Amino acid sequence: DYVCIDTQHGFIEYSAVVGMIQGILVGGSSPLVRVPWNEPGIIGKVLDAGAHGVIVPMVNTVAEAEAAVAAGCYAPDGSRSYGPTAAGTRPDVPYVEWAREATTIIPMIETVEAISNLDEILTVPGIEAIYVGPADLSLTLGLPPGNHDDDPAFTEALEAIVAGCRRAGVAPGIHANGPLAARRREQGFRVITVANDVLAIRAGMGAELATARGASVDTTQGGPY
Repeated sequence: DYVCIDTQHGFIEYSAVVGMIQGILVGGSSPLVRVPWNEPGIIGKVLDAGAHGVIVPMVNTVAEAEAAVAAGCYAPDGSRSYGPTAAGTRPDVPYVEWAREATTIIPMIETVEAISNLDEILTVPGIEAIYVGPADLSLTLGLPPGNHDDDPAFTEALEAIVAGCRRAGVAPGIHANGPLAARRREQGFRVITVANDVLAIRAGMGAELATARGASVDTTQGGPY
């Protein structure tokens, strides 16, 4: 299991990321960070803070995938600068040795362009998983942001992503809150974010208010990004 710290669409600044990573590690989970963009400075910085993996938005081409991997890997595999201020205090193994084996860069495949380049992107050395953002995928398909399992174009796009990942031996990931997670697992996704803090608070408070008022509330709606 993992906890993803969302610095792209969330309200989380780097100063908060460091303590959140420490809390996730103490809790026994793996910290992932979704960075604001495919930019080497922030990718290296969150890894230096102790992230086990980085989710990189809007990776649409082979060149962009290669840039993301290079930013997260030390030479000779990449161009990450050495300075793991928080991450480097591992007592069990030298950090560089650990990082080569344990950290992962996860490109987001979330556009029609990315799907058209999928097979080539998945052959980039160092990519072991990808991640789908249903909202942006929907927008590039001409649909409103969200999950559109009733639309053939959306379903076919997810099927194409899973099939490509299977061919390449790469784990497909996606947002899928609530009951939708089971469907995505059946479809072949293996990295699934099943909740987020804002929706969990909203659902919990909605359920409590419904109980107090003797009413019912839909707590199954999930965010698409």
